Amino acid sequence: MDEKSSSNHRFLIVLLMVLLFGVIVIQYVCPSRSECQLLHLGSLFRSGGTGSATGSRTGAGNEIRDGLSKDPYIAEDGALVRFVPRFNFTKADLNRAVDFNIKGDDVIVFLHIQKTGGTTFGRHLVRNIQLERPCECHAGQKKCTCYRPGKKETWLFSRFSTGWSCGLHADWTELTSCVPSVMDTRDTPPNLPRLVKEVRNYYYITILRDPVWRYLSEWRHVQRGATWKASLHVCDGRAPTLSELPSCYSGDDWSGCSLQDFMDCPYNLANNRQTRMLADLSLVGCYNVSAMNEEERWAVLLESAKRNLRGMAFFGLTEYQRKTQYLFERTFNLEFIAPFTQLNGTRATSVEVPPETQHRIRQLNRWDVELYEYARDLFLQRFQVARQQERRQARERRQQERRRLRGRLAPRLGRPPKPTETLHRPESPPVPTEGRRWGKTDGEAVESELLLPDWWDLEENDTVEDYIDIVEQW
Repeated sequence: MDEKSSSNHRFLIVLLMVLLFGVIVIQYVCPSRSECQLLHLGSLFRSGGTGSATGSRTGAGNEIRDGLSKDPYIAEDGALVRFVPRFNFTKADLNRAVDFNIKGDDVIVFLHIQKTGGTTFGRHLVRNIQLERPCECHAGQKKCTCYRPGKKETWLFSRFSTGWSCGLHADWTELTSCVPSVMDTRDTPPNLPRLVKEVRNYYYITILRDPVWRYLSEWRHVQRGATWKASLHVCDGRAPTLSELPSCYSGDDWSGCSLQDFMDCPYNLANNRQTRMLADLSLVGCYNVSAMNEEERWAVLLESAKRNLRGMAFFGLTEYQRKTQYLFERTFNLEFIAPFTQLNGTRATSVEVPPETQHRIRQLNRWDVELYEYARDLFLQRFQVARQQERRQARERRQQERRRLRGRLAPRLGRPPKPTETLHRPESPPVPTEGRRWGKTDGEAVESELLLPDWWDLEENDTVEDYIDIVEQW
């Protein structure tokens, strides 16, 4: 009996040790807050009953969908889960992080196109960015003071900071020729040499919108009495003549105009407005439409607009508010205080437009439609690349944590250190390096984190994360 009881006790001790070892291994392989597959095996049985192939696929699909639904950038704009690119862009086109120095001489220039949500975005720039020195905005004043830390110089050229200094809703042609001289006049003391005045970096940004809804929104705005008469339309140093830019209406404004009248005016600047405002108009003789035929003229303007859009530091899309916020923050290394909100209920969307009328609007704005499809493709590819980079960086941080954890556990689990893990104490206190930490020495050996070889980087999670990366193609 004693021998049998002793054998049972030994068995229980061995069982407890095995369980304890199992717990240690799980914590070792699947640290806390990870998404290790070992911790989710139960989902296969819960979703599939007896673990059938159909049930497993359903469970895996639900798990992926659950993971994707936690992403704040999914479904807020009705975007497809899988985005298939149509255009090829260079690596430089897709990686748009800039070294914006708000304490130096860099300036963000906001090109505000009518009825693209630019007013909302402009308010975000002056009221919603976390800054060492926030913009000073006072009730009753349209403009805010956006000074650099320690300087009385502005870092933002926009409607709500500098006002319409280059004209009402100035376009790319006007801004690129006007902004440097305006900034030199505003912020540079007149006694400084000219070379000092030319060191600023100007980062142009803009917001685009679906051409049909933008067009309808502009019609509703004009219908209520808006004219934008104060726009200068300066190109090659002069404003257009009345014959070059005729008016669609007689009188003070075009209030009360019907959508049909709005579409029928051949001089309406609402047609293809986004393409025209982003292009270099000097390439086509400015507003002199007799310089070349219409088809050739707009083809040149479209290519110019695409080129300028690619070269801008940043652009956003009205239909993708959260992604717009994310890309701006990644591009300029700035953070907004409150998240952007996707508002789909505008005056334009409240208008019931027959399909044939929408088709007519698309025809009138065919160049804007092509530009927007191009911009949307570039925008979503940039977002996709930025998110992949973010996940890769997060994965590398997790891998570094696991290497440190495994380095501490390796001696305790009885595994002899690898040659690259051999500890040695330098003759002089070393500079701490990534993956290795040295304690204070008092003549005795101290426990240190080991720098492990690269093969320790292999994670059980990598397969799942890479699959989600592939599924989540924007």
